Amino acid sequence: MLLRTEKQIPSSEITPKETFEAYRMNRRSLMAGLGAMGVAAALPRLARAEVKMTDLVETKYAVPDRATTPEAKAKSYNNFYEFGEDKGDPEKNAHTLKTYPWSVKVEGLVAKPQTFDFGPLFHLRPMEQRVYRFRCVEAWSMVIPWDGYPLAELIKTVEPLPKAKFVQFLSLADSKTELLPSGIDWPYSEGLRMDEAMNPLTLLTFGSYGETLANQQGAPVRVIVPWKYGFKSAKSIVKIKFIDHVPSTTWNDLASNEYGFYSNVNPNVDHPRWSQGHERLLNSNSILPRVVPTLMFNGYGDQVASMYAGMDLKKNY
Repeated sequence: MLLRTEKQIPSSEITPKETFEAYRMNRRSLMAGLGAMGVAAALPRLARAEVKMTDLVETKYAVPDRATTPEAKAKSYNNFYEFGEDKGDPEKNAHTLKTYPWSVKVEGLVAKPQTFDFGPLFHLRPMEQRVYRFRCVEAWSMVIPWDGYPLAELIKTVEPLPKAKFVQFLSLADSKTELLPSGIDWPYSEGLRMDEAMNPLTLLTFGSYGETLANQQGAPVRVIVPWKYGFKSAKSIVKIKFIDHVPSTTWNDLASNEYGFYSNVNPNVDHPRWSQGHERLLNSNSILPRVVPTLMFNGYGDQVASMYAGMDLKKNY
């Protein structure tokens, strides 16, 4: 997080540098020792969204058959093309992302369009921690405890009109803070059908491992759609649009033969350049990851398969 002081802020309200550095270096210990109210009082000018991570309710949707990916690995092996194409690039480069202040504009076919500042958006309802499988199209997977609340809660707040059939997510595109490689029409765009966006599994996500999202994970707010390949889970969202047609989405536009609009995890539909029938589990520090069969809908078929009844899931990949 980058903090900027402004002339109109009284010096008595500015967090001392040494206090902030202690907080940044050991957030978990500080919160455990002081409690949420103590931290909020001690650090009045820090984003209050960070300290509220202590309010997480009990874990839901745990993955019983797989170990949780070590936090360091989950935060150092990422896809985030705005900060580079290699898996290690986002961790190296995303420190330039300025996540405060931040707002998300909600517009389109809704009765109550509005712009949420990050703090109020964060506090729209209590946080939950959900341990989800996270499967990427490159045939690797992780198990990560994500922190947030159902996207459906935000959708209900803005009251979509009957004509709204799809939800589009647009990510930040700022050449001053991101690399933005050539060849991609920025900003990054992703989308879901309305019933997918309203599904209880779809998480509006603010953190992982009990902390606010690391920049390279798509801070400060992203979505997690656990039955789809990872690129469908839009990062660093600045706009959410409700529309009546299939939205233009980045990877589908770039290579529609490789990345379909739905992109449900499906072991029966191979990527043109590799099989999707198996995946490498990145859930340990071992240099030799275990390879296991890919699960249909990433193992969430009981919760989502009914949305695709009657569809040809090879054609509508």
